[in-house]
Amino acid sequence: MNIFDKSFSPSEAQLRYLDADYLVVRPGSFVRCAITGVPIPLDELTYWNVDRQEPYANAEAAHQAFERHGLKPR
Repeated sequence: MNIFDKSFSPSEAQLRYLDADYLVVRPGSFVRCAITGVPIPLDELTYWNVDRQEPYANAEAAHQAFERHGLKPR
């Protein structure tokens, strides 16, 4: 897949999130943040939750998900 190819069109990937990595189930160029819905290019994906299998765009979105699911910091 070459993003500089004229026929390239971004597509949503499907991933399986692991503890320190992820597996590509369906190839694509981005995933959507579970909180904000914004597309996250795979090379910029840093935050996700293994138990809920959700990606997050940034630390703030990850924290919102943490709070949304009833988890409070000590």
